[in-house]
Amino acid sequence: MTEESGGRHVAELLRTWRQPVLDRWIELVGTGVRTRMTEREIRAELTELYDLVERALRGDRTAAGELRAALAEISRTRARQRFSPTETAVGVFALKQALYEQVRSTRDQRAYGELIDFSAYVDELGLATFETYAAAREQVIADQAEQLLELSTPVVRLWDGILGVPLVGTLDSARTQVVMETLLESLVDTGSRFAVIDITGVSAVDTEVAQHLLKTVMAARLMGTECVISGVRPQIAQTIVALGIEFGDIVTKADLADALAYTLRRSGLRPVRDAEA
Repeated sequence: MTEESGGRHVAELLRTWRQPVLDRWIELVGTGVRTRMTEREIRAELTELYDLVERALRGDRTAAGELRAALAEISRTRARQRFSPTETAVGVFALKQALYEQVRSTRDQRAYGELIDFSAYVDELGLATFETYAAAREQVIADQAEQLLELSTPVVRLWDGILGVPLVGTLDSARTQVVMETLLESLVDTGSRFAVIDITGVSAVDTEVAQHLLKTVMAARLMGTECVISGVRPQIAQTIVALGIEFGDIVTKADLADALAYTLRRSGLRPVRDAEA
């Protein structure tokens, strides 16, 4: 919407009716978000947008750019605060209703015709907020997924010089990368000579999972760390044999206790059971 298409007149209406239109806009938006935003926050946010819309309709290109930037920032904030995209976009669309109600009460015939162009202009702004919201929400989801991956692949200290990596669930390429990075960082920090990768909680082992495990073991070996794979249950062992998967010279153990005992012996220690009383 430009000055030639009636933008200047609508801008003048927004200036003239600033208080009633702005108050009504704040009221409409507040109905949907008042439980998560205070009236002061809503008023401050919409007052800034109102001023930018008015200036943009007068042909101020700087204001037009600032308006889109402000709407984009609001959309990103709403996405992080878990507002719905509808709540975000409707907050912009409500400006049309606020102005329309004022025009209807004054019976400004010229304004009726220009409201069509203004409505399209506001619709465009609302759709822009929806697109920005969607992109921001996707980023939030991706960040959360990455955080979950990191939480699901802890590296624990089993003994001096011995680290443990308990794996639970499905092992795919993305998770393998996180396991590898976390393990290597821990090896740098601790200087550990041994690492036990426990797959007791891995639901199934196929060729792809085996390849992921081998990559992790080889990366650790390059740093001088010997890896032991524990938690090889009978069903897992049968699957590995049936698939023809070979772990080569990588040591495997039935459970974590056996793996820890092995690494302790390799460290020069001898596990001893307490004598029964």
